[in-house]
Amino acid sequence: MILTVTINPLLERRFLFEKISIGSENRGGKEKLSAGGKGINVSRQLNCLNMDNVSLTFLGGTNGKILREILIKERIKTVPIRVQNETREAIVVIDESAGKVTTFFASNSQISSDEVNEYLKKLEKMIENCEMVVFSGSSSCKETDIIFPFGIETANKYDKISICDTYGSHLKDCIEKAPTIIHNNVSEIEKSLNISLNSEKEKIAFLNYLYSKGVKQSFLTNGELTALAANFDFLYEIEPPNIKNVDSTGSGDGFVAGIAYSLHNDLTFEEGLAFAASIGALNAGRLEVCSIMINEIEKFKMSIRISPVGKKMKTLDVTPC
Repeated sequence: MILTVTINPLLERRFLFEKISIGSENRGGKEKLSAGGKGINVSRQLNCLNMDNVSLTFLGGTNGKILREILIKERIKTVPIRVQNETREAIVVIDESAGKVTTFFASNSQISSDEVNEYLKKLEKMIENCEMVVFSGSSSCKETDIIFPFGIETANKYDKISICDTYGSHLKDCIEKAPTIIHNNVSEIEKSLNISLNSEKEKIAFLNYLYSKGVKQSFLTNGELTALAANFDFLYEIEPPNIKNVDSTGSGDGFVAGIAYSLHNDLTFEEGLAFAASIGALNAGRLEVCSIMINEIEKFKMSIRISPVGKKMKTLDVTPC
């Protein structure tokens, strides 16, 4: 079983309009309530890949109750830690004619120290009994900043694979705890760590830095641009295919789900890269978040171009004669 950890879940109120007139009233939009938060998105995509998983998250107030109902309806297995304050929400406005998606986020939820301690106790028990754990998304407040570093340290204690996909002030602490795998996009790293990743040289230096900290695999994506990946100290470039970008929300989460799938199914590093990159690209081409099926991936992954940078890793054929 794969455990996904979300500490800043989101209730999305999506409004879909055929055409939006700026500065005037817009009526007749279709409304849909959706469950958001990066770890929850990962769980949704893992469900599409027929991977057993469970999501640990905070839920509070009326929004939390609504979100819980959505998760049950989507059959996303969830262990909720109840909190006093409201779960955060967002308004997502979609203009079909212009192909534009605009999101307005409300303030993050405030979580108390006692609620965080309850979460940590549950997290340790669940990590002990899972195959691998995915830490995804932002931290909601100062009190929750300790959760991901604690979880990574706990995963290492129990010899579990950990995948970290986060940003913000706690990212540095997460890196120091040496997760097995890290995924980020370029802008998240630059803002979180106050560094420049403009050139390929700077990006490669950052991947080497992660390796020096004990990170076994790292993935640095950059939207529609070429991405970089590292398997120990072997580097690769991933060139995504041309695809009409409709909404990139959840593409990184789909990528992470693809990496978890690849590890569980013992795919080679390059096979796993193509699989994960296919999910990310296909997700960007639609409004639905993390809903890519395996048959779509199998048809698409041949269009992903992967090439080694520098020294090449030898792949041994261990097929019995």
